[in-house]
Amino acid sequence: MQVENGKIYDGTVKSITKYGAFVEIADTGDQHVMGMVHISEISRSYVNEIRDFVTEGQSVKVKVIGIGENEKISFSIKQAEPETSRPQRPARSAQNQKPGAPRHERHESRPNVWEPKKKQPQSEMTFDDMLNKFKQNSEERMCDIKRNTERKNHSRRK
Repeated sequence: MQVENGKIYDGTVKSITKYGAFVEIADTGDQHVMGMVHISEISRSYVNEIRDFVTEGQSVKVKVIGIGENEKISFSIKQAEPETSRPQRPARSAQNQKPGAPRHERHESRPNVWEPKKKQPQSEMTFDDMLNKFKQNSEERMCDIKRNTERKNHSRRK
């Protein structure tokens, strides 16, 4: 069978290893060609365990992405997929943000301009908010003191 680089074939997953899957593509005759799909070419999303994406005996479409020495063939499952079937990453909403992550507000007339979070009045702050603010200020002051002390000690040595 003459395999062409860049062409898409139907194949069958024959075996799975921790670094990839071996796929066999069949010719119209009795010839079969074996190639490997590296773990990075299994899916467009992160692949930790290959068996989560393919199983032995499964029919897959593969694209030939390389033919190396000794006619070793490299396949890609993710490149054989049409572009429209890519899973879209969901946009992160305010509800979807990590706890404690700053919520930045956008100016309505300039949607791409970043503006910092407005300061919360002290009357509306909870005890935890005030404690966190105090800790942050204390840490910043301690860093400033250490930096200034190091500068003084360094200049005295010269």
